[in-house]
Amino acid sequence: MPRNHRPGPPPRVSVIVPTRDAMPGITRAVTSAMEQTLGLSRLDIIAVDDGSADGTAEELDRLAADCPSLHVVRDPRPCRGGAGGPRNTGLARATGDFVFFLDADARLAPDALRRMVAMADQNGTDVVLGKMVSPDGRGVPKAVFRHNQLRTDVHSSHAYASLEPCKLFRRSLIERLRLRFPAHVRHGEGKPFTAAAYLNASGISVVADYDCYHLGPNRGRAAPGLAERVEAMRPLFETAARHTRTGARRDAVMRHHIRRELCPALRALPREDESEVRERFLPELRRWALAHCSDALFPTLTAPERLMVHLLRTGRFEDLLSVVRNTKRDARCGHLVEKGSVYWLHPFFRDPDAEVPDACFDVTDRLPVRHHLAGAGWHGRSTLRVRGRAAIDGLAADREEDRAELVLRRREARDEVRIPVDATAEDDPARFEADVDIATADGGTALRPGVWDVFLDVRAQGISRTVRFGNRHDDLLDIGTARRVVAAGPGLRARVTPYFTSPYRNLSLDIGPAPRGAPCEVTEAVWHPSDKGTLVVAGRLLPPGTPARGRVLRLRAEHTDGRVHDHPVRFAAGHPAGAFTARLPVRDLGRGRWTVTLAVVAPGDARSPGRAAPAAPVPPPARLPGARWVRRGRPYYAKPLTGRGEVTLELRVAPVRLLAAVRNRLGLRGFDGS
Repeated sequence: MPRNHRPGPPPRVSVIVPTRDAMPGITRAVTSAMEQTLGLSRLDIIAVDDGSADGTAEELDRLAADCPSLHVVRDPRPCRGGAGGPRNTGLARATGDFVFFLDADARLAPDALRRMVAMADQNGTDVVLGKMVSPDGRGVPKAVFRHNQLRTDVHSSHAYASLEPCKLFRRSLIERLRLRFPAHVRHGEGKPFTAAAYLNASGISVVADYDCYHLGPNRGRAAPGLAERVEAMRPLFETAARHTRTGARRDAVMRHHIRRELCPALRALPREDESEVRERFLPELRRWALAHCSDALFPTLTAPERLMVHLLRTGRFEDLLSVVRNTKRDARCGHLVEKGSVYWLHPFFRDPDAEVPDACFDVTDRLPVRHHLAGAGWHGRSTLRVRGRAAIDGLAADREEDRAELVLRRREARDEVRIPVDATAEDDPARFEADVDIATADGGTALRPGVWDVFLDVRAQGISRTVRFGNRHDDLLDIGTARRVVAAGPGLRARVTPYFTSPYRNLSLDIGPAPRGAPCEVTEAVWHPSDKGTLVVAGRLLPPGTPARGRVLRLRAEHTDGRVHDHPVRFAAGHPAGAFTARLPVRDLGRGRWTVTLAVVAPGDARSPGRAAPAAPVPPPARLPGARWVRRGRPYYAKPLTGRGEVTLELRVAPVRLLAAVRNRLGLRGFDGS
């Protein structure tokens, strides 16, 4: 049917909803699109009905009667395939700057499209992934949604692990590539479309701090048969080959499809008719393995995958079927350690009749290392003691030369420092502790300034595995409490900050020179949990161990016009390191820009806050949010100023402009508080 054109500018987003017998979920899906904070005037909702017989068409008509932004399209020739045909029909009618594909049994969170459009606009990206969640624990991608990503690509992120088309796509990209869905594919029909968009996008963004897309309930869909799997894989491999060049990047894409599509199809072979498998499917699967599994890609597969792909590529279908039939049994086979390598003792290993290369069974680089960080704290004046547990799975460390090492590697440099670890329990040789003396760790000299990433070199039976350390740790472990200024040699001090990296939560040490002349250091700055207008700052005196007796310390806020507000600091009674906390009532400060420092005031001048005094910066916290409060009936805000290399915290205090706040709520501009 012809499309009714609305006056005014084109919509920002065309939401395409393919439907067939979708009651009752279709009501919730379409309503979630109608209730977007982006605003109905900026939306174009296209519901395409593919021959429903359960009342879906009538329900769509009812919803459209009260919503001029909802357009119902009935496909005159229902394809009765997957959702690809209806999506193509919707694409032909889309006029928005962006397109979003909404499944009929899913729903959008109210602010999802506004956030995704803002992300695309601000970063010039062509595809935006909104965080996906499931109501019943069904598997959803997690790695890609660990944190927001303003601009990335498939080779620098985990985006390619999410190939379902429930994304925001720039429509100009779709039309430039002439992207459409395979109309008669029933399983995974959206993956080739999304893969092509990813591989050609100018950039990809990820919204991970908001649950954007809620999957529908798991209705117990039957697993696809081999015919459906092959039908779905064919356009996937063709798309990946068409949109990549030979080399490492193509191998990375093909590795994904070999591991996620080809190998699972091979494991499903015993459930199929053997004669049909041999005659119809295995020859085509073999062509794909020969064409797309390069010699450089092959070693990156796991040993079971290498074995299956090798047998497939060499056309040994009987052996392949035997391997997949006995997968569970053979997984329990042991290992052979030989000349620094570990081999999987599969029945085909070194069987003269099987003639399979040893490389198919080499698991040396695949043996999992089980490790756990139990604690990190100071022992003495400059030694950080790291405690934990580590072992190579399946191999016992029972020799002196199997002693593990803590490995420190300085970023953007080739510096590496190795520190032997000591076993701490006779009944558990995997338990260890290691002392990192900041002053002498590097061959008797102090560790150089910079960020040092912490690794573990774990050894057993002559096998060495080096892994990043710290991401598995006690839930209550607060590594931030170990921040300290320490002695780093005669007359030298260093600021050492142990922290967990983002997003993978590995252990690193940030080592830098201590602030010269600074009377103290700050360990934490947060908003008070019950009073968002009060900033709480914690720290300790310098040098370490300095008693609080005789010190008058003030938390100072200084305006750009010279105004100064000093606030008292409370010392922890009897604390050996001079620990303190202070509260800054930001809600009482006037509007403008304020710099926050800690200052020592001479005892006789304690009531003269404006006098010059040695000051210590309050470092800008990595994730300090803004704060809001109401003063005399009017809302105010305080916003940390970051991104310009500040060495101390700066706050902008101002009243909230109500019109700007309303415009932000409607998605008309990004919020900056002004």
